[in-house]
Amino acid sequence: MTSNLSKIVLLTGGSRGLGKDSALQLAKKGFDIILTYQSKKEAADEVVSEIEKLGQKAFALKLDISTTDGFDAFVDEVKNTLEKNFSSAKLDALVNNAGIGLHASFEETTEDILDAMTNIHFKGPFFLTQKLLPLLNDGSSVVNTSSGLARFSFPGYSAYGAMKAAIDALSRYQAIELGNRKIRVNSVAPGAIETDFGGGVVRDNADFNSLIASQTALGRVGLPDDIGSVVAFLCSDDSKWINAQRIEVSGGFRA
Repeated sequence: MTSNLSKIVLLTGGSRGLGKDSALQLAKKGFDIILTYQSKKEAADEVVSEIEKLGQKAFALKLDISTTDGFDAFVDEVKNTLEKNFSSAKLDALVNNAGIGLHASFEETTEDILDAMTNIHFKGPFFLTQKLLPLLNDGSSVVNTSSGLARFSFPGYSAYGAMKAAIDALSRYQAIELGNRKIRVNSVAPGAIETDFGGGVVRDNADFNSLIASQTALGRVGLPDDIGSVVAFLCSDDSKWINAQRIEVSGGFRA
């Protein structure tokens, strides 16, 4: 049965992949959850049902992270959802997870591609977090999604990797500037994971999968549930003294 004392987290991009697993892991840790989706409402509703089966409350809202045009209306919707569905006025955690994969060589990367990467992976989380600050309780946790590609490099990921490096830097600045409200900010940086992300290349390309595994200390590529538990940990009081950190979750890739 759901406790009235459950903390509430907003997680963007929760209908599939790492976002879905993070939502389920957060529910197992006692969080009620507002998750967002861009177009896959049915998939998001299925995640809501799974969370409810775990005994927690959940609600799905539509959000396009690639444009700030709808952010004010979205924040109002979050506020109304908190009041109507959770009998609360504030959030206790925010997970900026929504994103897309991209593989394009530096030489072939167009201005439109770079703009899209900037909007989705940097500008969107930057301003969404800013606009949600009035709805975050003092002492909240913010988790930004980075990538192992901000530390190590593969050809074809220059735009994506650069944006994730920017997220790591942003997280440190946010931690400093929001510290007066005891809001912690960290970034979690997954390594290569078997999901449909980026066209499912890690999951579906056996040669690439084997290459990654051969360079990983633990001898395999990552799975979604390798990441979600770390996100849930960073949102919880168990990590109350972890702040301004980049936590790479890659099994020791290229250690």
